[in-house]
Amino acid sequence: MSASADTIYALSSGALPAGVAVIRISGPGALVAVTALTGRQAPPPRRAVLNSIRNRNNEIIDQALVMVFPSPNSFTGEDCVEIHSHGSRAVLASIFAELESLDGFRPADAGEFSRRAFGNGKMDLLEIEGLADLLQAETEMQRRLAVEQSTGKLSALYDGWASRLTRARALIEAELDFADEDDVPDSVASQVWEAMAQLRQEISAHLHDGGNSEIIRDGFKVALVGEPNAGKSTLLNALSGRDVAIVTDIAGTTRDVLSVDINLEGYLVRIFDTAGIRETQDVVEQEGVRRARLTAENADLVLLLQDNDSSPKQSSVSFEHSRRLYIRTKAALSFGSVKNGFDLSISAKEGQGLDGLRGLIKQEIENRVGGGLTLVPARARHKKRLEETLNYVSDALDSEAMDLAIRSEYLRLAATSLGRITGRVDVEDLLGVIFSEFCIGK
Repeated sequence: MSASADTIYALSSGALPAGVAVIRISGPGALVAVTALTGRQAPPPRRAVLNSIRNRNNEIIDQALVMVFPSPNSFTGEDCVEIHSHGSRAVLASIFAELESLDGFRPADAGEFSRRAFGNGKMDLLEIEGLADLLQAETEMQRRLAVEQSTGKLSALYDGWASRLTRARALIEAELDFADEDDVPDSVASQVWEAMAQLRQEISAHLHDGGNSEIIRDGFKVALVGEPNAGKSTLLNALSGRDVAIVTDIAGTTRDVLSVDINLEGYLVRIFDTAGIRETQDVVEQEGVRRARLTAENADLVLLLQDNDSSPKQSSVSFEHSRRLYIRTKAALSFGSVKNGFDLSISAKEGQGLDGLRGLIKQEIENRVGGGLTLVPARARHKKRLEETLNYVSDALDSEAMDLAIRSEYLRLAATSLGRITGRVDVEDLLGVIFSEFCIGK
């Protein structure tokens, strides 16, 4: 039996135990499952009906709400059933045992409901990826970015561009094949290339606006860097609000890179505590220093920390190619104005200056991502295909000396690259990767 002929089921709500558990069933046998579990015919579509869920011996397992979503008006496009039962492990185990005994039923794989929705044309790849991001969203900005995708707004933008490319190719074909016919518009070439120049400008602006949108989705990386005992671990603990790193007066306590995620006014910020940078003969500490430098090089922002009760011991703490802020730590020992080239003075242990530091980090994020999130590409895959599309449109515009058929081929390649974002063409190799991100039951 092929996967498409199977009826699948899974828990679609949160971890057990819970007040309510939602069991989702999808496939040709979904309505059969209702009769098997309740002893009654399926209720009217999209109406919640209270039923007794029974086993094969007609013993009551639980009282549950049952809802039916007939094909094609369901999430997957197939017949779907939702059972809202009490969320105990025993109840779920008993219901699953009954479903497993039915012919052609099996547990769903991760993301299989969404994959069936894609296969039945209920959602495109952009909407599927947006849904995956929405399920995993931890901050307000991540939620907003995911909603833009999952609601189909971004798909509509790309589909509009694809339609314009199709129209341009159609006009070129008309000029090539029916140049002597009266119903072919005059000056077709000028219309096409003016439209394509405008499209190139729009795609370029779209890529520019979304150039740093991955920061929203994956987090803004901040590396705490400095000499030993500069207060990096204390600052990490203060920003996270808990004891993540061990803090002692012994120089070199931190040997590896530690990280913690914080929600900074809707933005996900990943803060990395690194080993103190200094010359050392200790092999383990040398590796820690190497990792500290690598972390700083890959960070979106480096906070260079220097304590207030000592002068710099090394001149090697510098990252000329990184965006960085100079932070004076342990300022409570002599709290005053920022001076000597520092951007801010703080005292993490006493909580002084932390609000100012959070404000500087937020300002850095907004400088990178801009003020709005409306319709921007969220993943590297999207950006790569958009860059391909832009390059092909540019090739078509810049090849005035070439045959019109060749320029039309560039536009076809542009449309193909654009179609691969939404899954309109040639994306089978992407499906396994995308749907593997989903949890069971979605």
